[in-house]
Amino acid sequence: MNMIALNNTTTQPRVKRVTVKSKASIKARHNSAELPTTKIEGKTVKSSAIQSSTPKRLVNTKSLSREEWLAVRKQGIGSSDAAAACGIHPYLSMLELWMIKTGRMESSIDESLEGYSPLYWGNTLEPMVAKYYQEHTGNKVRRVNAILQHPDPDKHFMLANLDYSVVGSDKIQILECKTAGEHGAKLWKHGVPLYVTCQVQHQLAVTGKTAAHICVLLCGHEAKIYKVERDERLIESIIEHERLFWQYVATDTPPTPAHSESAARALKQLYPNPKPSSKVDLRDDDGANKLFEQLLSYRDYMQELEQRHDQVKHQLQTLIADNEVAVFEKGAISWKRSKDSVGLDSKAVIKAYPELLAKFSKTRQGSRRFVILNE
Repeated sequence: MNMIALNNTTTQPRVKRVTVKSKASIKARHNSAELPTTKIEGKTVKSSAIQSSTPKRLVNTKSLSREEWLAVRKQGIGSSDAAAACGIHPYLSMLELWMIKTGRMESSIDESLEGYSPLYWGNTLEPMVAKYYQEHTGNKVRRVNAILQHPDPDKHFMLANLDYSVVGSDKIQILECKTAGEHGAKLWKHGVPLYVTCQVQHQLAVTGKTAAHICVLLCGHEAKIYKVERDERLIESIIEHERLFWQYVATDTPPTPAHSESAARALKQLYPNPKPSSKVDLRDDDGANKLFEQLLSYRDYMQELEQRHDQVKHQLQTLIADNEVAVFEKGAISWKRSKDSVGLDSKAVIKAYPELLAKFSKTRQGSRRFVILNE
């Protein structure tokens, strides 16, 4: 990926091409911006050899309702799903995406919260980002009001909903518009984030195009434009990961959960209500017993680390003594007293006015607790 127009001093490290059938291959190819994407094993590949047919316009989205649009998206893996399907999305786990595709849960993106939802602001600012792009590159763009499908029957699970197509350019054919707030902008500190690279390469795979521009608005006041060229090896890795994920969907088999909050959220919804007094005996399951042993080992290690952490913390508090701030060579520590606050003593109120509990009570739904009972 090469940055253009606004910051042409940004460079990417050279990374040797590798073909590893895992997430590592996606990360390695993401960092390799110097190698031409039209060369494979040192041989030049013609554009016609990359993909000879155009994508299928699966459905027109111009008059499509959100419910209809979501229903169509469940028929395959869209470009915004690609990183999650490959297990590299920072906010959406493979398990949660699987639950969305199989109809077990709705997307966590709430479009109804106008003024707050990132999706709302992304959709609102998208035309302005596109306008900026046209003014600063001279390229003309137009909307693509359709969900596209990969022309290869063996890859019909690959869908794409493009923001814009670039008109009349042989070098760039797709424009992807992005907006990022204060938190999201951190992911763009060193260039295009890996999950966005995956999204755009997915689009290039579906459409058969050779290159795309990404125009991103950071924190509402800084715009950057990046160029992403088609990378056959990265696309091959993405397709392999997506094919495996779609097998999970087709066979209704949940993928292995990751460590993320998204996976935890999905697991809570996948198994919300255990059967009363039920028990599963896993003593003869070698894999399950190995996982349990790992859990015990990690728990003991975390307890040890917490004890070490607290010991060092207490020693530093002794050195800080009555001061509020301590400065070190590599940073600082603040140890200030918070302001006094006034709270409601609910127990005392209920004791004095027990009728209030019946009048203003609220039932909170219980959740499953994960507790190690014994060893």
